[in-house]
Amino acid sequence: MAKTNIVDWKTITNFVIDSFKGYGIPEEDAKICADVLLESDKRGIESHGVNRFKPIYLDRIKDGIQKAVTNFEIVKETETTAVVDGHDGMGQVIGYKSMQMAIDKAKKYGMGMVVVRNSCHYGIAGYYPSMACKQGCIGITGTNARPSVAPTFGVEGMFGTNPLTIGIPTDEEFDFLIDCATSITQNGKVEYYERIGEDVHPGTIIALDGSPVEGDAGVALKMIRKGTAALTTLGGMGEALGGYKGFGYALVVELLSAVLQDGNYGKALNGLDENGKKIPYHLGHFFIAIDTDHFLGEELCRKKSGDILRAVRNSKKAPGADRIYIPGEKEYDVRCARKDGVPINESVQKEILAVRDELGLTQYKFPFED
Repeated sequence: MAKTNIVDWKTITNFVIDSFKGYGIPEEDAKICADVLLESDKRGIESHGVNRFKPIYLDRIKDGIQKAVTNFEIVKETETTAVVDGHDGMGQVIGYKSMQMAIDKAKKYGMGMVVVRNSCHYGIAGYYPSMACKQGCIGITGTNARPSVAPTFGVEGMFGTNPLTIGIPTDEEFDFLIDCATSITQNGKVEYYERIGEDVHPGTIIALDGSPVEGDAGVALKMIRKGTAALTTLGGMGEALGGYKGFGYALVVELLSAVLQDGNYGKALNGLDENGKKIPYHLGHFFIAIDTDHFLGEELCRKKSGDILRAVRNSKKAPGADRIYIPGEKEYDVRCARKDGVPINESVQKEILAVRDELGLTQYKFPFED
């Protein structure tokens, strides 16, 4: 396993903001991007935090396939809906503004939905339903992604990891939040395994000949990028363990991320033109907010949700198990445990130092330099 060092939240937050600004992102947008990015680490989702800071965001800006200044264009709007074109700007900024627009519409009319085209990677999907929960709304979001997941009985990557993410307010210390891909694992997790020297998990990747891909995560990642392997949907290969269910939900997300906003889908999202040159990904998202006060009220919703979750948590446990976790609970526990800072592995440490030196941010000194 790769060695890690802890960097306190103030230092890493300010560094990420200043780095984003150094790449041309306006200050307020840089703060949003940093908040979404580091919220992932605070929840223990290393695959979408500082591990992706440079390769997914800074490098794409440098490559010219993502714009540092976000043009958030409202193409069409009604009282309860909106269609947004993000013009390949920062996905976190597009996601933040779209979710807040859906929440504002829900607060006024009961429900709101905003769909987006021509966006970029928007970080952890769970950030946006959490925004809704904090404001007394149920929040739902999804996004398509570069094609790396095979359909049931297929071996070719035809759609993305396509998370379907839902948050519901509760009266507990954390809200209910299910935030996961519709594939067993995701590209970011395979990237993370490569960084820390962990093999891919059996059954999560399928080769073109239908055999499972195992072993070195770096090799598996290259196969996925070349199109000679693909991730499998929730339930795994075939139908025996319900792989068709993950396939179906993945298509729901693909459809909602494209059909209402006339967005790109499938292999059009691979980030390459016909000559293999890098181009913007043109991703699609959707955001839904449902205001609990337009039903029987936020207080009742939170209590009823809490009652249901407590009943489940207190149910009979399997032999050897001492706890039943509710979606969102493990992330809350990690947040509490990581009050002192974020663990950063050696690979990312090198990237951070390279970005600091490139931008001349000499005011930053990190503990892993000692």
